[in-house]
Amino acid sequence: MTRQIIQTDHAPAAIGPYSQAVRSGNTVYFSGQIPLDPATGNLVEGDIAVQARRAFDNLKAVAEAAGGSLPQIVRLGLYLTDLGQFAAVNAVMQEYFNAPFPARSTVEVSALPKGAVFEVDAVMVL
Repeated sequence: MTRQIIQTDHAPAAIGPYSQAVRSGNTVYFSGQIPLDPATGNLVEGDIAVQARRAFDNLKAVAEAAGGSLPQIVRLGLYLTDLGQFAAVNAVMQEYFNAPFPARSTVEVSALPKGAVFEVDAVMVL
């Protein structure tokens, strides 16, 4: 099995022992993206919609670095610290994805790195 590590300066650098994404064959597995500004490494300020947009922008940058685009994503994992914000995240997701939508799971978690309120991970097939 060959693995190609995907890295771009247009998304935040990994904050631990992991890669932004790994490509194996035609499949790209993304690490979770939280709403960090790639230029500063700081969490963006704002409500969950602002944070979700930044996280999806980071996801898009990694997808492009892998030679793909958001429409090629087949699965998303969404992590929210408050499922009461589910509708706001759905609205933001529809700014980035059109039907047919990728498969998705949404999970409420007690906390996320750096105090983020939203995180997204994905699988993309090229």
